[in-house]
Amino acid sequence: MTTSQISTAGVLPRLRHFQARLLGRLHAFPDDLLLLLARFFSAAIFWQSGQTKMDGWQVSENAVYLFQEEYRLPVIDPSLAAHLAATAEHLFPVLLVLGLCSRMAAAALLAMTLVIELFVYPDGWPTHGVWAVCLLLVLVKGAGRWSLDRQFLQPARQLE
Repeated sequence: MTTSQISTAGVLPRLRHFQARLLGRLHAFPDDLLLLLARFFSAAIFWQSGQTKMDGWQVSENAVYLFQEEYRLPVIDPSLAAHLAATAEHLFPVLLVLGLCSRMAAAALLAMTLVIELFVYPDGWPTHGVWAVCLLLVLVKGAGRWSLDRQFLQPARQLE
């Protein structure tokens, strides 16, 4: 055996063992924590965006201006669009964090993401893709055990 064969023979089993241990730990990562993180961080993005549209308890003139001059969504009035976006960016993130009507909230924010990608910032697809994956995770899997959905939607237990 050459020196390289001896060192390779010892390294490969150790790498396989390390890989198996790592994969075991990754498989043990709780799905409910993953879903909570997807809900929380998606909500944070949209909440912060909603806050930029507000002036106290009102939609700011700047937000309406952005919808008129920069965003230019087809069909919808810019003032109405600014108000709807600000409302959605505050309501749906709260629902996501609470885990209440999570799939509906995720679907609504996913639709907003699609509108942003298609009509406002088409070059932002890498960022929007990350948002979409987190929202799709919630849409497909639900909110997880750590949610109000779970409390209201789990089957009633039968008396034994």
